[in-house]
Amino acid sequence: MPLEKKNRPSRRDPGDEGDALLLEGRNAVLEHLRAGGATDKLFVAEGAEGRLGDVLALAKRQGVPVAVCDRRKLDGLSRTGNHQGVIAQAAAHAYATLDALLEAARSRGEPPLLVVCDGIEDPHNLGAIIRSAETAGAHGVVIPKRRAAGLTAVTARASAGALEHIGVHKATNLASAIDELKAKGVWVYGAEADGDVSLYDADFAAPTALVIGSEGAGLSRLIRGKCDFIVSIPLRGKVNSLNASNAAAVLLFEAVRRRTRP
Repeated sequence: MPLEKKNRPSRRDPGDEGDALLLEGRNAVLEHLRAGGATDKLFVAEGAEGRLGDVLALAKRQGVPVAVCDRRKLDGLSRTGNHQGVIAQAAAHAYATLDALLEAARSRGEPPLLVVCDGIEDPHNLGAIIRSAETAGAHGVVIPKRRAAGLTAVTARASAGALEHIGVHKATNLASAIDELKAKGVWVYGAEADGDVSLYDADFAAPTALVIGSEGAGLSRLIRGKCDFIVSIPLRGKVNSLNASNAAAVLLFEAVRRRTRP
């Protein structure tokens, strides 16, 4: 009976891990990785690395980020109380390949319309962006593997079901993913207040990727440098910025207007 409890995924609010689906214990984590389950992060207790060599080797081959931390952090995350020094944060939904997002556009006979998230850390914001992207008819969302929100349970709830209808690609290297999109004919628009192209002048009717920066810092220098254009949203009030998910919605539905007008 204790073994069965240990191997069962647990759900709780793990603070900054965004109410993730957690798998506890060596066997549960190892089988999840062997099955190719989508995994956002692995938490390993300090000093436990030696006896978890097979788990860590498999995580490394799959590109899963590993955080070695104080055992007390794992104790705080654990619901079963028997984590054996390892907890996997599993994604609430499987990730898609970049080619799958482009294929979604081809299958609908439409030029690609994608959203690229550059370091969105709040799972509520990420879920709202996914929701806006799906309702606008976009073909996919791209997020980075590190230092950003993943497809946690909070993200899934905030997407209001949209996650079931639109692909999300988790890029090991976001800059390389953008280079790949550009090589396939997609124009990349970064959203910033100091943009040199107005929202209403951008050619969103062409194959387009809209890049939304992080909540506090905006676009990173590297990703900004990869953009073909920096586009700004005209603001008429006294507040000089929009929430990341709101900015994404404005850009997406301007793209919809551009693509559907006679």
